Amino acid sequence: MHQSKRTRLRVSDGVILGVCLAVLVYFVYQINVGMGYEWAWEKIPQFFFRYDAEQGEWVSNMIMRGVYNTLRLSFWGIILASFFGTVMGICRSSRRLFFRLVSGTYVELMRNIPPLVIIYIVYFFIGDQILPGLGLADFLNQAPEFMQKLLVFFFAEPHLLTSFLAAILTISIFEGAYITEIVRSGIQSIDRGQLEAASALGMSKAQQLHHIILPQAFQRILPPLTGQFIALIKDSSIVSVISIPELTFQGTELMAGTLLTMEIWITITALYLGMTLPCSLLTERLEIAMSKHRG
Repeated sequence: MHQSKRTRLRVSDGVILGVCLAVLVYFVYQINVGMGYEWAWEKIPQFFFRYDAEQGEWVSNMIMRGVYNTLRLSFWGIILASFFGTVMGICRSSRRLFFRLVSGTYVELMRNIPPLVIIYIVYFFIGDQILPGLGLADFLNQAPEFMQKLLVFFFAEPHLLTSFLAAILTISIFEGAYITEIVRSGIQSIDRGQLEAASALGMSKAQQLHHIILPQAFQRILPPLTGQFIALIKDSSIVSVISIPELTFQGTELMAGTLLTMEIWITITALYLGMTLPCSLLTERLEIAMSKHRG
């Protein structure tokens, strides 16, 4: 009986795989025959790297520059969104009404406003009015060469700096609202008996949070938190509307200039998958390691 069940599962898996392959074949057939599309994959590699005759070396072209900017946005976005989400998640679990009202208002606003509206608000009111007044671009232009290269490597070129910072802030604020709810659920899942025992031992609220609540909550929220990080990487494409040359923006520019629609977007899809899939695999390994540690 057990063997027959395994056989049925294998047959069903084969049927699903066959259906997926049939859909893929039909998709390719419709493109080739129905649309009369002519594939030109040989033109794609030049958009990754190109040879600069003046510098005498290979340099990154549009697609790779888009990948770098997406990684920068995702890196800083994850750090700031985690900060916002952790702070607001703690406030959401607080006994003080004021903290709960502030964090609750933040979450409801971010979850019920389209991200496009948020990015325009941040870009035009913060990126256009506040950030230029800080003189960041002038500081970068006057900074030593090694510092300029370092800031360009981690952020963006001087003429894109204010827009880039506005984009990071937008992504962080928006995604931080969802991380807030993840952190809140993790904190509230901790058994109250542990907190009562900690209070009986004379531990302060901060000590309980640091030594008891957050370590256990982190283990429980790791899967949804990783899923939110993956969503953040994908959602970073929204900043293309303010002309940040991330991966989606570069793909749009290339498609308009070369008309290689299918090749460009299949390549962009594969690159996004290459950035998000390792996060899922890393999380699985981390969960296994943490389970063994608990065991």
